[in-house]
Amino acid sequence: MDGVREFSWPVRVYYEDTDAGGVVYYANYLRYMERARTEWLRRLGLDQSTLARDPGILFAVHRIEIDYLRPARLDARLRVTVRIEEVRRTALGLAQSVLPEDEPQAPCCRGRVRVVCVDAERFRPVPLPAFITRRLHED
Repeated sequence: MDGVREFSWPVRVYYEDTDAGGVVYYANYLRYMERARTEWLRRLGLDQSTLARDPGILFAVHRIEIDYLRPARLDARLRVTVRIEEVRRTALGLAQSVLPEDEPQAPCCRGRVRVVCVDAERFRPVPLPAFITRRLHED
């Protein structure tokens, strides 16, 4: 990947994130990943609410697969990573991981996400605007 090679966003596990077993509820990892993707776009200067107005596009999750490898617990400090795997005409393939800050070599989970660029009104796929493609390839 060019541009931001691997983006990382810090997350702290709160009580509200855990289930009856005292570990992060599985769906909350998806929330962490969504937040990291949003912050990654902001880092690239791409604010999603602005993009929805002009040029009138959204990024919609088309597919996500996730492997849960080990639990995270209350108060854990995590890093959520985003890395581009592929840039296509209308979509991005991203790899994401949720890593404990104290043991980053032992991820809690890993996932692959395909987001599609869609028209904000019709929700139909549209090509990625050239200025976004350029940002994704800048250093």
